[in-house]
Amino acid sequence: MRFALGTLTVIPVGVPRWDRESARRGMEWAPLAGLIVGLAAAAAGLSLLLLGTSALLAAVASVAVPAVLTRALHLDGLADVADGLGSAMPADEALRIMKRSDIGPFGVLTLVLTLLAQTAVFNELYSEGGWAQGALAVVVSAVTARTAITLAARSDVAAARPEGLGALVAGTVPVRTAVTVAAGVAVTAGLAGGIVNWWSPLPGALSYLFAVVFGLAAAEGLSWHCRRRFGGVTGDVFGAVAECASTTALVVLAFG
Repeated sequence: MRFALGTLTVIPVGVPRWDRESARRGMEWAPLAGLIVGLAAAAAGLSLLLLGTSALLAAVASVAVPAVLTRALHLDGLADVADGLGSAMPADEALRIMKRSDIGPFGVLTLVLTLLAQTAVFNELYSEGGWAQGALAVVVSAVTARTAITLAARSDVAAARPEGLGALVAGTVPVRTAVTVAAGVAVTAGLAGGIVNWWSPLPGALSYLFAVVFGLAAAEGLSWHCRRRFGGVTGDVFGAVAECASTTALVVLAFG
């Protein structure tokens, strides 16, 4: 858990070990880091609503808090992967583009659209679905994002580079464990959706269950494409699949 919190959040827990075994355990517990980030983001949004602000401002806070608690590493990874894929360069050159400190036009456009989509869904759920719907969506999206990282770190996924955090965690989680974690998150989200939508529990449960499933499926699609283009995954790819899973899950909830 300390590895998960130390690598996926800014929480100063201290990580005493940086080896493959610690990485495996950390990636298995990644959804817990998502739960903590999601609860903090939901608390920020709800606090603003209680103070009488608009749903839009609460939505902005719910998007901003995860960025702050992760040093925007996932968003940075998303932008870098967008630049790498958008360059249409061979794998080695695309990886070099991704390592640069600047952000290109593909990265900027992807970030803007992603943040707008997340804010729009949170605003809709806070204003039309109520505070409980909005808060649950914040938490579920954050947990889904980190569950996508667990899946991307499974043992049949190779690293694109021999160094870096991506190389440390890639291929560490047994496939069965990754699938079990993903299934547990999906079922738990469905149960929470049924409880929040107590007057119509089955549609509510299915809405959140499908949100997680489709979010993870979209992230897996992106992971597969990155593995095909880059020869494996990197730390940037982990960030990109997290944001992809989160945003897709929210878009599904917008249709729910």
